[in-house]
Amino acid sequence: MSNNTIASASGPVFRVDKFVVPAESRAEFIAQMKRIQQTLRTWPGCMRAHVLDQTGGSGEFNVVTMVEWASEQAVASAAEFVKKKFAQEGFDPVAFTKNAGVRPDQGFYRIA
Repeated sequence: MSNNTIASASGPVFRVDKFVVPAESRAEFIAQMKRIQQTLRTWPGCMRAHVLDQTGGSGEFNVVTMVEWASEQAVASAAEFVKKKFAQEGFDPVAFTKNAGVRPDQGFYRIA
């Protein structure tokens, strides 16, 4: 399954993005993720959204974002909205991530 494909099923859909963020980019990267999450929280169907900053442990990923969506339809609607918003702002999330030296691991999840 690709990053942009959601397997059909009912119930909530979780978008979990894990990032390896270099120390020198961490504050700016987290600020940008918080801005995006704040926008998503206002969208219909967003049940919760968090930006998590690793404070302990030996995990490779030190920043994680998680959004819980009510349905696949909510995900699709939000994705279209965010794409348009980023275009209006001139924000390229792929370039931003690459320029910050961040390595992402992103996907959609359902409750097992």
